Amino acid sequence: MTDSSLDSSDTQTPRIATGNPPPPIKNGYVSIGVPATASDASLSPANKIRRITVLPLVFLIFYEVSGGPFGIEDSVKAAGPLLAILGFIVFPFIWSIPEALITAEMGTMFPENGGYVVWVSSALGPYWGFQQGWVKWLSGVIDNALYPILFLDYLKSGIPILGGGIPRIAAILALTVALTYLNYRGLSIVGVAAVLLGVFSILPFVVMTFMSIPKVQPLRWLVVSKKMKGVDWNLYLNTLFWNLNYWDSISTLSGEVDNPKRTLPRALFYALFLVVLSYIFPVLTGTGAISLDQKLWTDGYFADIGKVIGGAWLGWWIQAAAATSNMGMFLAEMSSDSFQLLGMAERGMLPEVFAKRSRYGTPWVGILFSASGVVLLSWLSFQEIVAAESLLYCFGMVLEFIAFVRLRVKHPAASRPFKIPVGVLGSILMCIPPTILIGVIAAFSNLKVAAVSLAAVVIGLVLRPCLKHVEKKGWLKFSVSSHLPDLMA
Repeated sequence: MTDSSLDSSDTQTPRIATGNPPPPIKNGYVSIGVPATASDASLSPANKIRRITVLPLVFLIFYEVSGGPFGIEDSVKAAGPLLAILGFIVFPFIWSIPEALITAEMGTMFPENGGYVVWVSSALGPYWGFQQGWVKWLSGVIDNALYPILFLDYLKSGIPILGGGIPRIAAILALTVALTYLNYRGLSIVGVAAVLLGVFSILPFVVMTFMSIPKVQPLRWLVVSKKMKGVDWNLYLNTLFWNLNYWDSISTLSGEVDNPKRTLPRALFYALFLVVLSYIFPVLTGTGAISLDQKLWTDGYFADIGKVIGGAWLGWWIQAAAATSNMGMFLAEMSSDSFQLLGMAERGMLPEVFAKRSRYGTPWVGILFSASGVVLLSWLSFQEIVAAESLLYCFGMVLEFIAFVRLRVKHPAASRPFKIPVGVLGSILMCIPPTILIGVIAAFSNLKVAAVSLAAVVIGLVLRPCLKHVEKKGWLKFSVSSHLPDLMA
């Protein structure tokens, strides 16, 4: 239910009438985690859409977070084998596990497509929920602008014409259109594609690991950076962070998951192991089986390692896996971004048109909107894209941590189908290490990137009142779907 923490303009947003019974109330507030009745299911807007099961959900999470060990090479270049190996073992405990656990608890508490937008709205009110949605959507679109570029970078050695000019621009547009169309055709197709692409991307590293066993020298793993200037902490931390975050992105698909209170935590658990192992074993193999030359450890170096260990065929397989992995990451990210916009529209934060679904059950307006952002941002450099999306993502994560703790304090008895086995104090302590890490990442950012990110945040602060004015004037229609429970805020 709502109380005085919601401003009057938010409480007056009309609801879409679907005939659903009001949400059940427990102890004076809405019980989010109660099972839906048969009548509820029949009245859901997406009741005829095939739901995502565990296996495709695991690979969607895999591609939201990772996509394979492509891009982790810089960790060895920055810090040497020992710190790279330790980083991919220790960093998940500082960041990945807390974020995945919070996603499992909050995603099952609020099993709808707004995901983290709904979490923050329930804890801090719709204004801050909108800010969360804005920075996370923008971060996701910026991130997604990378993948067509990286895909072509892997191909240009064999097809030099894709290196620049009109052919490269045309290829980026064609790839974006093709992958956008797959998203339009439905999450079931995206899920199957994620599984197939994931298996294809992981298998060459399984083969390389077994083939390298006779060549591995464990003492090579103990080497710290040999560079004259020592460890490049900025590159090292950013590489770890970029390759081990975004666990919360899957929450914006919670409304499309089959039995989310059981499926989502299981999928996050399996995906966590899959991601970490897909990083550790390639690093162990690459640093243990061949002599170390740190300057060679850059993007694409695993293909060279594969050629040394298994021959040219394995190197080409790894290169093809790297290229196709970018396709999987694009599909997963666009699904998350577009369904987030749908969830925000269902909550009355965006115009009602964003809540419209295609005949395949996909949010076609959100897909087109996200694809347009990808095309507009694809001209930026790789370094600028990574730095900008990381800062925006960090801002959103701070709001998530605050929302998680605040809901534990304000609504300790609320229905939580999956609950992290810690109390309020434990919840606070769990959020401290990743929050400190966010501060460290922000401290390493240059002024240009920080200024651009700050400008993006300011746009969001202004955009919410502008949209409320548009709603008040009746220029666009806003409405809240009545099949959703009220926010707790």
